[in-house]
Amino acid sequence: MSDARSEILDRIAAAVGGSPDVAPVVRDYRRYGALTSAERVARFCERVSDYRADVRRIEPTSVAAEVDATCRERGIRRLVVPEGVPAAWRPPGVELVDDEALTPRELDGLDGVLTGCTVAVAETGTIVLAAGPHEGRRAITLVPDRHICIVGERQIVELVPEATALLGDLVARERRPLTLISGPSATSDIELSRVEGVHGPRTLVVLVASRETP
Repeated sequence: MSDARSEILDRIAAAVGGSPDVAPVVRDYRRYGALTSAERVARFCERVSDYRADVRRIEPTSVAAEVDATCRERGIRRLVVPEGVPAAWRPPGVELVDDEALTPRELDGLDGVLTGCTVAVAETGTIVLAAGPHEGRRAITLVPDRHICIVGERQIVELVPEATALLGDLVARERRPLTLISGPSATSDIELSRVEGVHGPRTLVVLVASRETP
């Protein structure tokens, strides 16, 4: 066991040090997508739906109305919102609780959370939160049982490398944590029994707004 461990560590050290005996890493994966804007949005919606999320395409001027309708359908009365959520997203018929360092217990007592996102990936159906003003800190999107997320069509890229390129400078410059969401929180036991809501919201509603969002 000790010899195997030493061999692994030696190989890692050689790779990091740029040893001439180590073959270069092949990086011939796709870095740029080829889909049109409409195709990217359609693929993103399809992939997110595959994860059992509720996906709806809406007009940017109807965000608040759609959030309000979603809340009525699902019996949501109180939503936590980060400070940067624009007024045009705030539904009039729902009690909105601004996140002022709410404790996990206080967050758990709310019905859900409303946020935006930084970028979304069509190929994997992934939404990336980067703790921006309209996304808030990680806790508010991990503790409540329902998450309503606004995604603008312009925020959807085709491939993971494209998203990584957009996020790299942001993370390096501002040291922001990233949360990657691919559908509602779910896990399976050894018998493949699916359980939702263990590591985050049990319900994910994605409202994909055409054109520009506030």
